[in-house]
Amino acid sequence: MAKVLTQDEWEDDMSKQILGYVRNELYLELRFMDVALSELIWTNDESIDTMATDGQYLFYSHNQLIRTFKKNTKYLNRLYLHAVLHCIFSHLWTGGGRDRILWDIACDIMVEYTIDSLDKNCVKRPLSWLRQNVYNKIDSYDGTVSAAVIYSYLKNVYGEKLTELQREFYCDSHKHWPKEEKMTPSQQQIQNNWDKISRQSDMELERHGDDDGKGTNLIRKNIRTDKSRRSYKDFLRKFAVLREEMHCDPDEYDRNLYTYGLNVYGNMPIIEPLETREVMRIQEFVVVIDTSYSTSGELVKNFLKETFTILSEENSFFKKCRLHVIQCDDDVRSDIVISDRNELSRMINSFELMGGGNTDFRPAFRYVGELISNGELKNLKGLIYFTDGKGIYPKKRPPYKTVFVYVNDYEEQQVPPWAIRLKIESDMLVH
Repeated sequence: MAKVLTQDEWEDDMSKQILGYVRNELYLELRFMDVALSELIWTNDESIDTMATDGQYLFYSHNQLIRTFKKNTKYLNRLYLHAVLHCIFSHLWTGGGRDRILWDIACDIMVEYTIDSLDKNCVKRPLSWLRQNVYNKIDSYDGTVSAAVIYSYLKNVYGEKLTELQREFYCDSHKHWPKEEKMTPSQQQIQNNWDKISRQSDMELERHGDDDGKGTNLIRKNIRTDKSRRSYKDFLRKFAVLREEMHCDPDEYDRNLYTYGLNVYGNMPIIEPLETREVMRIQEFVVVIDTSYSTSGELVKNFLKETFTILSEENSFFKKCRLHVIQCDDDVRSDIVISDRNELSRMINSFELMGGGNTDFRPAFRYVGELISNGELKNLKGLIYFTDGKGIYPKKRPPYKTVFVYVNDYEEQQVPPWAIRLKIESDMLVH
């Protein structure tokens, strides 16, 4: 005898059948996204009237899902793909200190633009006049379009016009996106997992090469822009040093004995917790900015913002630290010393470029050598030089790690063999 389902059981079973159907519809036309489309765990959430994701779960409402399936299946296809693309593009984790409302709108516009550019039957829809107008403006942009690029544009949009854009491109709820600037270990793991899935999707597209349309090219470029930022983020970790900090380390003592002592002797634990623990932090660090005419002022400011945003995300500074921000063209023009996060924020807000001559890297290295000689820098682990690469390099290797960060292409044959090279995409530095 067949089991009689309750209303809740029937709705749950029907919803999962609908989601399975939607996923298969997408897979038939987007085979390179096989892993991505199957990654999210379906979970009911009656508090939303659309879909939502936190990178691990795909939240939906039974009633809304069943009702929409009867009226407009293709809309569900778009909704499902929309949430997945947010994960592929790392929108959930790269908002940083940006205005949350503007970032949400920018991410929705980027994803909807990508879906409409795919030109796939399973997600195709008529374009409104507003949507077409926005897409025309995006198409006129000279460079890789990303949510960060759109966000930069939206900062100059206000009032009813902004509300109109929000209404036009709203699709999924972002209520489950991480809201903390410092992510928990589990959120970090989810992001790392999607980073792998994104790379895998990119490789699938490159391997098959059977879909070079506008939409898939957008997906690939956004994956690579995010990869550039994550590569730089991972790179900065190499400058951290292992030191002890005053901090209770709960992993270094026996909790049972500690609790037993409190129970038996009152306020006298048998084993006190260690007051220090080993942590990876940056203690001394130098950032040199090439301020020659060939380096854009806005690009330099955004590089500093990106660098210090990443360092802040990683909780990378010791309580006592020294960070030198040096400006140099053919001579050292300024040296700002940062010793805490408050000074860091003030410096970014008031930062002004100095110089504008030809590029010569040697004065900055001589200056840093003097700081080491007079004892101002005692434990320098590394120096990052942000430049376009067109200048005179030192011949001798310095006694600390040196990284030249280039935006886009550079003349590789001019770079000395001892220098570490890192190329980042200019679109990564759009704020």
